[in-house]
Amino acid sequence: MSAVYSVKEIYIYPIKSLAGISCKDAVAQEMGFENDRRWMLIDADNQMITQREHPIMSQFYPQIADGKLSLVFEEQQHEFSIDEYINAKIETTVWDDKTEVFEVSKNTSKWFSDCLGFECKLVKINNLGDRRHESSKLKETFNVSLADGYPYLLVGTESMDVLNDKLEQKITVKRFRPNIVINTENAHEEDNFTTFKIGEVEFKNIKICERCIMVNNDPEKGIVKKEPLKTLSKYRRVGNAVFFGTNIVSLNSGIISVGDEVVF
Repeated sequence: MSAVYSVKEIYIYPIKSLAGISCKDAVAQEMGFENDRRWMLIDADNQMITQREHPIMSQFYPQIADGKLSLVFEEQQHEFSIDEYINAKIETTVWDDKTEVFEVSKNTSKWFSDCLGFECKLVKINNLGDRRHESSKLKETFNVSLADGYPYLLVGTESMDVLNDKLEQKITVKRFRPNIVINTENAHEEDNFTTFKIGEVEFKNIKICERCIMVNNDPEKGIVKKEPLKTLSKYRRVGNAVFFGTNIVSLNSGIISVGDEVVF
C-alpha cells in the first residue's frame, strides 16, 4: 500500500453503551484501550443493559479526569473514582461470554436507577481473564473487556464518505462507535487489512464487524431511525448480516495518537 494512512480520530467508551470520549491519544492494552468499556450497566437479573433496548443511554456523557469518571445526563451529574468497587464478585454475561464483574457502589447504582427509571447496577471488570471471548473464525480465545466481541473497532474515512453519499441525511462516524478512525483511499479497504502498526502498537485484523439496530440510534437525540442500516443493507449485506468497520486486536501494549501513520 503506497498511500500514507494515518489516524484521524480515537475514541473510548468507558461505560458500555453510553456516549464516548474523543481522545488525542490512548494507551492500547490487550483488553482494549485503557478505561474503554471497563464498566457496564446490568439489570436486577444481572443481565447487561444496552442502547438496543434503551436508546436514551446515548444521552449519558462521560469524562475522565484526575482519577475520576464523571457523568452528565440531562441536568443530573455524578462522579466516582475509577478505582472504586465493592469487593463482592457478580457473575454476568456479555452475549455468550461468562464475565466476572464488581459493583462500583450502591450510590452510583442508585443514581443510574433514578435516571433510567428502573433498578440497575453499574459494574466494573477488574482483571485480565475475567472475560474470555472465542473467535469462531480463528479458533482463538481473547481476553476482552465489556465490548460486544473484540477490544477494538476500526473504521476508514472513505467508508463513511461513501455511505454518506448514499444517505439523504448525513451522519457522523459516532453512529458506529469506533475506537480508531483512519484516513483511507478506498471504501472498506480496512476489511482486508492483516497486521499493521500504529505508533508503538501492532494490531491484527480479526474480522469485519456485523452491525445491529444500535447504529440507527441518533446519538445526539437518543432516537432510533431507519438509517443507516436500511441503506447499508443494500450494499453491505452478506446473507442476513450487514457489515461496517472491522474488529481488531492489539499484539502488544503502547500509546497511539491522532496523526500517527498506519504502517503495513
